[in-house]
Amino acid sequence: MFFRNKNISIENDKILKEIDMNKIPKHIAMIMDGNGRWAKKRNLPRSFGHKAGVETIREIVKTCSKLGVKYLTLYAFSTENWKRPADEVSTLMNLLVEYLKGELEELNKNNVIINYIGDISALPDICQKELLNSHSKTKYNTGLTLNLALNYGGRDEIIRAVKQICTDISKNNMDIEKIDEKLISNYLYTSNMPDPDLLIRTSGELRISNFLLYQIAYTELWFTDVYWPDFKPYHLYKAIIDYQKRDRRFGTVK
Repeated sequence: MFFRNKNISIENDKILKEIDMNKIPKHIAMIMDGNGRWAKKRNLPRSFGHKAGVETIREIVKTCSKLGVKYLTLYAFSTENWKRPADEVSTLMNLLVEYLKGELEELNKNNVIINYIGDISALPDICQKELLNSHSKTKYNTGLTLNLALNYGGRDEIIRAVKQICTDISKNNMDIEKIDEKLISNYLYTSNMPDPDLLIRTSGELRISNFLLYQIAYTELWFTDVYWPDFKPYHLYKAIIDYQKRDRRFGTVK
């Protein structure tokens, strides 16, 4: 085990040298996919995959913080995930509470802000309580902002924004002619945050799955066959290196 860990450390140190620390993406979004298939491959219940996935979250949050990433948005529970079996949903909610309770002190010590996006009013009361408590205790930190996307859906977010804009127009609080891209962004959960520079999806699926639909118009996408529980800092480094090699033109000609 010592030699395996030592080899992993050497590999990480080697690939780290390829990263331009002056071009670290400010905002990374991740679709954490493959927990269930990871467990099935090992003849284990899906809950074991979700528990293993939490360990990956711990490692990736620490890595992003060390790299100087300013925003990390994790797709933790979608509006469609309620369709999953009740026992699986319950496991995911319990793991959320355990993560927040167990990691709050460490995240706070490392200057991480715990934030959430999505309609958390539908979550169990204990989840809402821990999310609000974690945010309250870390909101004045100045390091990495960890966005947990919970009961989140990109279409739902846009519908919510449109309703709020219509309400403001009906109350004469807004001129319809003032509506532009920036104004709409201000009505999204991610207002006051830059759009993601890089979106990573694990498990080999090549789709967006209703995640940050408005925000990722010019985001660089990176896909890997690796299941989320097996996703390591090494894979994150590879994604960032690939991102740094891309020519981001944002629709213009250079």
